Amino acid sequence: MPGSVFVEGPICGENLILLKMNCQMKNFRPPEIQLKALIKISGIPEGRVYIAREGLVIVGYITIHRPDPYSRWHRHSSVLELGGVEVASDWRGRGVGSCLLEHIFSDTLWEDYIIISTEYSRHWDTDGMNMGIWEYRDMLDKFFSRVGFMPMPTNDPDILEHPANILMARVGSRVDWDAMMRFDDLASGRF
Repeated sequence: MPGSVFVEGPICGENLILLKMNCQMKNFRPPEIQLKALIKISGIPEGRVYIAREGLVIVGYITIHRPDPYSRWHRHSSVLELGGVEVASDWRGRGVGSCLLEHIFSDTLWEDYIIISTEYSRHWDTDGMNMGIWEYRDMLDKFFSRVGFMPMPTNDPDILEHPANILMARVGSRVDWDAMMRFDDLASGRF
């Protein structure tokens, strides 16, 4: 890992409470509120939080959890969602996100699941990355494909809201055919 960043996880709430968020990490909500959200996620069943930290300061994180109950994806017991993915702006381009992804998916636990990532352009920091929306989308495709995520077709209205939005999915090697077919039915609205 570049610099003095340590990648770890899943990390429990008792350890997260001892840390601070980098003040630049405000893509989803203010840093102190986001830290509370990470602590909450770490305490729910199938909730996992992975972090990159410099000393006691979190400079990047990725969460995995069950999809929200109101979401169509919640109807499938083998589907988990890669929720928040954020790296502090002064740490971007230094491999922090890639190290987090590689750390997470080195665990064979995830081979039993379909992990989705719903990518909405409204959350993208195109200005901070000095990229156009399609450049950013291309960067995300390459970022997630490193660990086996692929774009998946869907009629999900939130994805269809903007042409750059995308549903990415990583199908674990132990996911059976029936589970894949149920996922395809959910993605296409046949549920």
